[in-house]
Amino acid sequence: MKHTSSDIRKKFLEFWETKQHSIIPSSSLVPENDPSVLFNTAGMQPLVPYLLGETHPSGTRLSNAQKCIRTTDLDEVGDDTHLTFFEMLGNWSLGDYFKEESIKWSWEFLTDPKWLGLDPNMIAVTVFEGDESAPRDEQAAAIWKLVGMPEDRISYLGADDNWWAAGDTGPCGPDTEIFYWVGQGKPIPGSNVGNDEHNWMEIWNNVFMEYKRNKDGSLEALPAQNVDTGMGLERITATLNGVKSAYDTDIFQGMLSKITDITGVKYPENIFINELNFHSEDELIQRAKSMRIVADHVRTSVLLISDGVLPSNMDQGYILRRILRRAIREMHKLGFTDTCLTDIAQVSITHFENIYPLVGEKSQHILEEIFKEEEKFQKTITSGLREFDKLLSGFEKAFEHTGRKTTEISGKQSFKLYDTYGFPIEMTVELAAEHGLSVDTDAFEKAFAEHQEKSRSASEGKFKGGLADDGEETTNLHTATHLLLAGLREVLGDHVHQAGSNITPERLRFDFNHGDKLTDEQKQAVEAYVNEAIQSGAPQLLEEMDKNEAKESGVEGSFWEKYPDTVKVYSFTDSTGKCWTKELCGGPHAEKLSDLGIFKIKKEQSSSSGIRRIKAVLEK
Repeated sequence: MKHTSSDIRKKFLEFWETKQHSIIPSSSLVPENDPSVLFNTAGMQPLVPYLLGETHPSGTRLSNAQKCIRTTDLDEVGDDTHLTFFEMLGNWSLGDYFKEESIKWSWEFLTDPKWLGLDPNMIAVTVFEGDESAPRDEQAAAIWKLVGMPEDRISYLGADDNWWAAGDTGPCGPDTEIFYWVGQGKPIPGSNVGNDEHNWMEIWNNVFMEYKRNKDGSLEALPAQNVDTGMGLERITATLNGVKSAYDTDIFQGMLSKITDITGVKYPENIFINELNFHSEDELIQRAKSMRIVADHVRTSVLLISDGVLPSNMDQGYILRRILRRAIREMHKLGFTDTCLTDIAQVSITHFENIYPLVGEKSQHILEEIFKEEEKFQKTITSGLREFDKLLSGFEKAFEHTGRKTTEISGKQSFKLYDTYGFPIEMTVELAAEHGLSVDTDAFEKAFAEHQEKSRSASEGKFKGGLADDGEETTNLHTATHLLLAGLREVLGDHVHQAGSNITPERLRFDFNHGDKLTDEQKQAVEAYVNEAIQSGAPQLLEEMDKNEAKESGVEGSFWEKYPDTVKVYSFTDSTGKCWTKELCGGPHAEKLSDLGIFKIKKEQSSSSGIRRIKAVLEK
């Protein structure tokens, strides 16, 4: 292996250190203050407040490797390009340098033999061609020519390709994308991304955030010009090693080898699976897909559980449950029906434990949760077999009554087995054949597609990405979560800590660790604490502190590992000297507590084992 993912990650961060960037830790996969998404899907998401103008405690030049998850293309995982979990290498300028330094330094990192040492002749770029909203980015093109990029490898493309926005509103701007030649031999003379997109693979995107899009669609200049870049570690590792897929790099080879050890099924080498042959019935392609899906989904599960997600039927927990069960089904396709995912997970834990410390710290917990879910789903498959037997019994009774023999399981029946009991269609087909029956797979596919479209439409808002709402209502409700946590700790005890939150302009949802349901008296006491704090009118105080000092001094905080060495601590202390809350945080806060209104708990319930959930509102 010419280049390992660990070496590339290390070189990337070292390079930006030489450019006076602070290396900040990855945030959790679960966003802290962004209800528009279930997961952090890009490196910039946790930095939105700073891209909008807040000062970052680590300065104006930042870099990191951010853990990300994308699930909109979950059904395509197993091909050459789609992954559920990935690491995004990024660097940011918060009102510091802009286009010239960004482009020149990107070129240096990619082509200088001291760093990645890529052949400059194998690189092409795209820039924004301009439209009615913003001008053609001649400046970026001129800088590319200055560093040595031939004019015929610079493509001007429209907003669909070269305009970046986090969502319908918020920071946005033109970008320049960097591509690497993946065609045969050397690049064809005159070939560029604009006229030969299939032979060029995007490896890096530099976004020049200079605008903010308002709700009416208009653009206004941001207070400062920012740079946000993103390079997928998995993709650049594949590119540097001259392979089509990250599955053929060190990132997955250990897990694929373990799957071979468990199943006795060898992973097909040098096999390519793109959109043209993804649904091929070729045995080698099907085998490779199954092994890739298992490796991807188990790896993703390891990282999710390390960040506090547990299998459930809601939100992040639903995604975790879904991918674990899909991994189990793929193992069944490979002919292995016993529990085994923990052995595969251990390979991933070993890979990540020195990169993301929580993986090592929670290794036993990760393995226990995966085993419990695998054991539970094996019982689900047993339930599915029972339902299949009932279906056969119904066919026999119908034959006795009508004399007409059923020869086909309908799409509706097979989809019910799949949707209600989690019974894979492949198992239904195999069992049906054993009993001399066929399955209307076309009708099943139609029912599945309709279900998929409904799910996609329903979750579009949650998965599309976007800004944390920094409006007044959301800011006030976020401030109220600080008071709520302080009230819970006052009433229930110091064992209580935040386990997650979701805030919209209408309500707050707050998860915390506590074993028992709250009594009416406890809920009333918590409400009283929050409202008394609001009535005090205490002003906001922001302090920047050393993270270890903050922790040792008793500052309340969750997810400490995602914060840099210097942290922001928000507190509210009234005129009598009473401190109502003092907490580590990076989100927006009210200037004074009297802005909040009246706090009301609407619901208190279990979220998962040992975790309670409160939904509350602020009334005027």
